[in-house]
Amino acid sequence: MINISFLYSIEGINNRAIVVYLYLNDRANKEGVCWPGINTIATDLHRSRSTIKRAINDLRALKLIQTEQRFRPNGAKSSLEYRLSRPKHY
Repeated sequence: MINISFLYSIEGINNRAIVVYLYLNDRANKEGVCWPGINTIATDLHRSRSTIKRAINDLRALKLIQTEQRFRPNGAKSSLEYRLSRPKHY
């Protein structure tokens, strides 16, 4: 289990960003990588797609996550890959 208490001391973090980070953390592998779709996150958290997108942008701005677009074999977009930043001292 990874201690995420560092989130509560980050200046400027809002509730939506904390909730989405916790969600991603719960689904991430030991390297801190996961790839749930925006619709899945929104449905699971009972939030709108736009709220989830804003939270992801907030987390990027705070450098708590990095994202990379994934693509299907036919070239169509797939879900984002999320890489969580986890401070080493926590």
